Amino acid sequence: MKLSLRGEYALRALIVLGSRYGQDVVATQTISDAQNIPKRFLEQILNDLKSGGMVESRRGVAGGYRLRRAPETITLAEVIRHIEGPLAPVSCVSERAYEACSCPDESRCGIRSVMKEVRDAIAKILEEVTLAQMCERVRRLQSEPSNVLEYII
Repeated sequence: MKLSLRGEYALRALIVLGSRYGQDVVATQTISDAQNIPKRFLEQILNDLKSGGMVESRRGVAGGYRLRRAPETITLAEVIRHIEGPLAPVSCVSERAYEACSCPDESRCGIRSVMKEVRDAIAKILEEVTLAQMCERVRRLQSEPSNVLEYII
């Protein structure tokens, strides 16, 4: 699995919305400015997240987006699967989008065996991390000193 720019931007937008969960809608321009995401691309991503049931929108001058569900209920695996597709590095080990291998004996394929372990490890981590946990991690990282000089001062 390789996270595309679209997937990264989706996660970054959700972090903004997750950190403001329970508040009013957040304007697309606010998210765009905060995360340095091109506004038109962000609008497409937010519409995709809306179709996935993760965000909701309000139109108009005071419009914007907010989470549709609590950030504790949204896993990174759910977001990435919705935006990127299967987590599996090769399709023959995907649990949700399986495609037969081209190898002569799938059950004895060494590559498939290793890639299944990779898929399982990736899925385990992404299914255990919620958007709420990611938002907390961001808050913690942003409050840490960014370099040695800050410790001295």
